[in-house]
Amino acid sequence: MAESGFLAAAEATLQAIESALDAAGVDVDLERSGNVLTLVFEDGSRAVVNTQEPMSQIWLAGRGGAHHYALREGRWIDTRDGTELFATLSRVVSEQSGQGVILKPPGQ
Repeated sequence: MAESGFLAAAEATLQAIESALDAAGVDVDLERSGNVLTLVFEDGSRAVVNTQEPMSQIWLAGRGGAHHYALREGRWIDTRDGTELFATLSRVVSEQSGQGVILKPPGQ
């Protein structure tokens, strides 16, 4: 993927994550600095979503571990286990917030 295409897709995804969290009403503070989105939960735990431009990936790190996602056919797919970014993010947010949350990618 061309660098500009990756950057546009990654930025759209970070914005979609912010919107999905706002729409879900999750008790989480969002801190954005460039290509890094930090989710700060009520218990003080954090999850971080950031873009890794050199590898054309989005990385997610939470209390339960780290995941690397590559864009495949319009979806961000974990390079190790094949799960979709929003599915894993839903699990991470649910675990760290104590609220059952299902986050959906744009268009779903």
